[in-house]
Amino acid sequence: MSTATVLDKKPASPPAKGGRRKLSLPVLMIVIAGVLALTSLVRMITDADGITNVSQMATALQLAVPIGLAGLGGLWAERAGVVNIGLEGMLILGTWFGAWAGYQWGPWVGVLVGIIGGAIGGLLHAAVTVTFNVNHIVSGVAINILALGVTRYLSNFAFEGVEGGTTKQSPPVDSLGTITVPGLSDWLTTLNEKHWFFVSDLAGLLGGLVTDLSPLTLVAVALIPFTWWALWRTSFGLRLRSCGENPVAAESLGVNVIKYKYLAVIISGGLAGLGGAFLSIVANPFYLEGQTAGKGYIGLAAMIFGNWMPGGLALGAGLFGYTDSLKLRGGTENVHALLLLVALLLVIGAVWMLVKKKYVAGVVCAVAAAGMAAWYATTDDVPTQLVTATPYVVTLLVLSFSAQRLRMPKADGQPYRKGQGK
Repeated sequence: MSTATVLDKKPASPPAKGGRRKLSLPVLMIVIAGVLALTSLVRMITDADGITNVSQMATALQLAVPIGLAGLGGLWAERAGVVNIGLEGMLILGTWFGAWAGYQWGPWVGVLVGIIGGAIGGLLHAAVTVTFNVNHIVSGVAINILALGVTRYLSNFAFEGVEGGTTKQSPPVDSLGTITVPGLSDWLTTLNEKHWFFVSDLAGLLGGLVTDLSPLTLVAVALIPFTWWALWRTSFGLRLRSCGENPVAAESLGVNVIKYKYLAVIISGGLAGLGGAFLSIVANPFYLEGQTAGKGYIGLAAMIFGNWMPGGLALGAGLFGYTDSLKLRGGTENVHALLLLVALLLVIGAVWMLVKKKYVAGVVCAVAAAGMAAWYATTDDVPTQLVTATPYVVTLLVLSFSAQRLRMPKADGQPYRKGQGK
C-alpha cells in the first residue's frame, strides 16, 4: 500500500472529551444572528446608530484583513508543528518591503515584494526552529526585534532624502482602487439608514461587505476557504497536518517532515507579509514605523480563538477588527453603548452556567453583568484610553473564555530531528 493511500485514509473521529461537540453551521449562524439581534436592541436603546452602520462595518472589515492574514499565517505554521510568534515581525517586513517597492514600481509589485519580505522572515524562522531546533518562542521574539531593527536601518537609506519620505515614513504609494457593487450597496445603505430593528443592522453588516472594497480585501477573504480546502481536502494538506500531529509517524510513512515544516513556515511568513503590504498600501498608502501596532499578536490570538481552524479564525479576526474600528468612528459613544451589550451577554452567560450547574461561574458572570450595567447607567461616555485599549482587552477576554475548548496540534512547538523515530 502506498504512502499516499495510507495518509489519505481518515480515521474515525473519537468522541469529544467531556461530551463537547463542535458547533454545526446552522447552530453557529443562529448564534451570530442572536448576537446581531442583541446588538440591534442595544442600538435602539442607546441611540448609538454608529455601531452597525455601513461605514463602521466597512472600516471593521479593512482592519480585520491584516489580523486575519497574520492569523492564517500562524495557522499554516502551527498545523505543521511550528509556533510562529514572529508574525508581528513578518508583518513589519511586509509593510516596509511592500511600500518600498510600491512607490517605485506600482502597488501590485509592492504587494508581491511585501509577500516576499514576509516569506524571508518565515524562512529565517524555519531555519532556526526546524534545522537548529531553537525554542520557537525565542526565535519568534528574535524575528520581531530583528524586523524592527532591519526596517529602521533600511529606511535611513531608502526613504530619507526622497520626496515625501523620512527615516520613519515612505513616500506615498498609488492606490489599488476600490470595488463597490452598484445598486446593492446603495440599497443596503438606504435600508441601514432607516434604523429598523435587526433588518437595518443586517443591512449595515452586508453593506460593509460590498462597499469600497479593495481588490486585496477580496484576495484575503478568498484565502480563508482556500486554506480550508488546501489543508483539509488535499493530500498535501493531510501530510502537512500530520507533521503537526505526529511527525515521527508521518516520517515512518514516507513524509519528508522537514520539507513540509519549511514550506508551512515560509507560506506563513508570506501570508503575514501580505497582511503587512495591505497595511502600507491599502489601509495607509505609505509605510509608517509602528503601523502594525501589535496586529501580528492579535492575529495569533484570532487563530487560537478559532481553534486552529480557518472559519473560527475569520470570526475572531472580524471581532477584533470591529473593536479596533470603534476608536476611528464614534469611539467613546460606541464603546459606551457596547457596555450594555456586554452586560446582556454576561446575563445570558450566567443563566447558561446556572442551567449547567456551574454555580460559581454563573455567580461570577452575574456579578460582572451587574457591574457593567451599573457602569453604563452611571456614565455618559468612557475614557478615550479605554477606547484605544478595547481591541486588546477583548482579545484577552475572548481567549480567557474560550480556553477550555481549545485543542492545538499535538506536536505544536515540539522539537523534531530527522530520523528520530528510527
